[in-house]
Amino acid sequence: MNILIVDDDLVDRKLIKKMLISDGSHHHDITEVTCVSEGLKAIENKHFDIILLDYNMPKEDGIEMLIEMRAKPKLGNTAIIMISSSENSALAIECIEAGAQDFLPKGDITRDSLNKALIYAKKRFEAEQRMHNSYLAVKHMAERDQLTGLSNRYHFEEILKVMIANNKRAKNCVALLALDLDNFKNINDTLGHSVGDEILIQTVERIHSCLRQNEGFARLGGDEFAVIIGGICNINQIGMIANRILAEVSKPFLHEGRTLNCSVSIGSALYPNDATESHELLKCADIAMYRSKQSGKSRISFYKEQYQYEFSRRVDIQNSIKEHIEEKSFRLFYQPVYCSKTQMMTGVEALVRWPNTTIHYTPDEFIPIAEECRLIDPLGKWIIASALEQLSLWQQSYETPLTLSINISPIQLQKKILETYLLETIKTYNLKTSSIILEITETAFMENSKEVIEILTSLSNKGFRIALDDFGMGYSSISHLISYPIDIVKLDKSMQSLDGENNKRLKIIESLSLMLKKLDFSVVAEGIETKAQHQLCKKLNIDYLQGFLFSKPMPANEINLILDDYCKKIILK
Repeated sequence: MNILIVDDDLVDRKLIKKMLISDGSHHHDITEVTCVSEGLKAIENKHFDIILLDYNMPKEDGIEMLIEMRAKPKLGNTAIIMISSSENSALAIECIEAGAQDFLPKGDITRDSLNKALIYAKKRFEAEQRMHNSYLAVKHMAERDQLTGLSNRYHFEEILKVMIANNKRAKNCVALLALDLDNFKNINDTLGHSVGDEILIQTVERIHSCLRQNEGFARLGGDEFAVIIGGICNINQIGMIANRILAEVSKPFLHEGRTLNCSVSIGSALYPNDATESHELLKCADIAMYRSKQSGKSRISFYKEQYQYEFSRRVDIQNSIKEHIEEKSFRLFYQPVYCSKTQMMTGVEALVRWPNTTIHYTPDEFIPIAEECRLIDPLGKWIIASALEQLSLWQQSYETPLTLSINISPIQLQKKILETYLLETIKTYNLKTSSIILEITETAFMENSKEVIEILTSLSNKGFRIALDDFGMGYSSISHLISYPIDIVKLDKSMQSLDGENNKRLKIIESLSLMLKKLDFSVVAEGIETKAQHQLCKKLNIDYLQGFLFSKPMPANEINLILDDYCKKIILK
């Protein structure tokens, strides 16, 4: 057994050594030192099974060495027996509480008591080590993300608090980066969670390569990560690290010969400039990250107070959407669509509007938020049910083959349940699928094209007519007209700026219109506000017209007045 004796008293050392050697049943390799500093140096160069440590020494007390050792990983890896000339029981308890395995008054030391203490102390320490290692393992599991090995949210928040406290004393800045992978859900949904996990692990490796060793890095959940950067002297440091991360993550991922693309949006907040508390700093970084998402993704945004207002407004809208869906208090307006030849109303487009409340939001504000937080599904169901019920009433009351156009979100198109719900609702109100036009935008084609094609094809086969909205606004591709089961094309309202013979857009619209007619699409011009635009539509032989020149969106009761007027004209004829 390797034994270290730390005692400044030569006589005591010799006495203890003699007792150890006199026990012929055990072989001991004994090292002697006279002070704490020599003892600490000795354990750095050699492993000892037992340390016999004098409590009271001139320069440093032995208990200071005990505390320092127990603060090390694996508890210093050595059993310790404290020895003292004092027999004070309070002193003995202090030593045991500090981490000693035993306490022996020097006056009570005999050969037998010493050897028993050595054996018991070693066994106690081994048991304590096992317990400590189990504690460390459980602690590691509680603080770490199992997939990536990074700190989890709880551990990260604790690290952030310590980092802020340390930098507060040093009067340095701390930067917090909030990171969120862009479109990661599509990888999980289309390729499975095992592939998603592999991408997450590779992403962590790439981000690690951009960081210094002393920077905190955590997975907060799902595809959300965070990085702490301490000792910031210049904001350019943050930008350099963030841009390295953006560049690394945006490189293509390879999986079984397939190339996958994924990027990251980053938000940055700075202590103490943006917040002085850890939870507030996290909130600010999150808000900045959402700003990056809204600005086009794959970029970094630095927190600004204005973002706090925008974020709060966004949260208010989201909460209000939930409330109004539950209360069914959204409103539907209907904008008439007119036949260019007969000038008669042939159909209406259902347009959702915010409830009649003091605070009002436009569809351009609340629809994207409903899509992002997946509230578009319950909202979309309410729109479909309410609009189809109204169409049924019109068709029964006026015996008119009125059509109804409903805008379908790309989010709704990703779910097969849309078709089931449409068919069930149509059956409930005794309608024909041919009287329903489903309007989609080309953003629906950007992701999951195969699935979208299958859903649209199935809907088309069931008799629904499919309209491509906003054609010509910049995203349009001629291939979409061929690849998808589209019946109707709606020219974008950018036609509003076509007044004037020399407008370049005029030639584009003329060409588009001619092409669409040649391909046998029904063409609707929307956003018609001037007589000049109306004349142009006549010239281009466009089939249907929609816009403020003819009628603004209106509640159902005002559509009733238009239909009443048509009925009177028919009777007079």
